[in-house]
Amino acid sequence: MTFMQSFSKELEREAITTRKMLERVPDDKFDWKPHEKSMTMKQLATHVAEIPSWFDLVLNADELDFANNDYTPVEITTNGELIAHFERSLANGKAVLAKGKDKQLEDFWTMRNGEQIYSTSPKDEVVRQVFCQVVHHRAQLGVYLRLLNIPIPGSYGPSADDPSF
Repeated sequence: MTFMQSFSKELEREAITTRKMLERVPDDKFDWKPHEKSMTMKQLATHVAEIPSWFDLVLNADELDFANNDYTPVEITTNGELIAHFERSLANGKAVLAKGKDKQLEDFWTMRNGEQIYSTSPKDEVVRQVFCQVVHHRAQLGVYLRLLNIPIPGSYGPSADDPSF
């Protein structure tokens, strides 16, 4: 199995858990946040939903320069729109990985803000970080849901709310 095939399988597995988590985000709590420094529920959920599209940025570009990147998150107003955004991002990520070649993973990728370089790493490490990002932010989303008494789905096994997994 190639690395790209392995990453594709991992994306499929993680998508199941991510979808279950995003499906629980209630429209009427989009503006809620647990702390003044936290993202709103909508900002966090939208961020989680877009992460699969990052494979395109990593594999088909050599860097991300925040100074030259006008990022505007997709405007989401309902849970249905959130799920549709996730499905589009997932389809993009799957397509990029399906076309990707293991040789690309040897190339370096840089994250910067103008002249300030945050990191330069081989693309295989950056792809791994993309998976870490989705797990990290999905866990944050789980805390938001828990604080609002919304049942948490099982991830890598049963949860207190989803014992049957």
